[in-house]
Amino acid sequence: MKYHLLAFCLGFLLDLLLGDPYYFPHPIRWIGKGIAELEKRLLIHESDRNQKRELVNGAILVVVVLAITTIVAAFILVGAYGIHPYFGVLIETLMTYQILAVKSLKVESMKVYKRLKEEGLEGARKAVSMIVGRDTELLDEEGVAKAAVETVAENTSDGVIAPMLYTALGGPVLGFFYKALNTMDSMIGYKNDKYLYFGRTAAKLDDVVNYIPSRISAYLMILAAFLSGRNFNGKQAYKIYKRDRKKHASPNSAQTESVCAGALGIQLAGDASYFGRIVKKPYIGDRLRKVEYEDIKRINHLMYLTAWICEILCLTMMYVVMWLLEGK
Repeated sequence: MKYHLLAFCLGFLLDLLLGDPYYFPHPIRWIGKGIAELEKRLLIHESDRNQKRELVNGAILVVVVLAITTIVAAFILVGAYGIHPYFGVLIETLMTYQILAVKSLKVESMKVYKRLKEEGLEGARKAVSMIVGRDTELLDEEGVAKAAVETVAENTSDGVIAPMLYTALGGPVLGFFYKALNTMDSMIGYKNDKYLYFGRTAAKLDDVVNYIPSRISAYLMILAAFLSGRNFNGKQAYKIYKRDRKKHASPNSAQTESVCAGALGIQLAGDASYFGRIVKKPYIGDRLRKVEYEDIKRINHLMYLTAWICEILCLTMMYVVMWLLEGK
């Protein structure tokens, strides 16, 4: 347990220090390539579409990816600790670091901030297109800034807090299980003609595993808003959260988005274009002012503080568990 606690702490600090360098091989990219390869083999051609077969094949993809990811992660971790406890801590630290995405989320969103501030709208549209699934060609400056803010707000839950909680609970094996599922959802969990049935298992299972973490993330972000000074409104964050947390097709996505909207006094969500089609969405928050590019910095501050609060809470709970186990 003490090795797990140490690796969990070091992995978090390593993520804050290094982020996700493009030159560094990353297991999540390998998982993504595996998903894409299996999709080629299992996704039925449009001319032969069959609802039942698509549901079955999509479920097969989920089972195969999760099984392989879990077995490989467990094999690496157990093997490392079998060689030597210190080597095990090193490998577990690296695995934990690769599960988390705090700095990379900030880096990618701040590229949008920099483009808006220094280079203009076209560069900002291109930068934001790298981190959102919606069409960005017609977004104005406020739309670009809002898209970046929404991305950081939503990914505070499924890119930072949820993987942190699952890794604290079950080590990198459970952490990579979660990341594999979340990656599948981001690749095939769309409600369009292509993935409506094929991606349903991944999407529904992702909703299940994120249900509790998304709500924990929301309350941690509310606490962060109370602790963040005059640019953030903790009371408003809680108020908008209670009012708007269900204003999304997903049961989880509006949890942290509503907190962010209230904390910053802005309005998020609303109609958006995906693959050339306008998708109707309710607004989240009150439009007390326009969304501006400085809000990208503000939501990153909120995301970092939320991550730190969660890390400290996880370490505390892990230490208490270790103390109780040693006491017995």
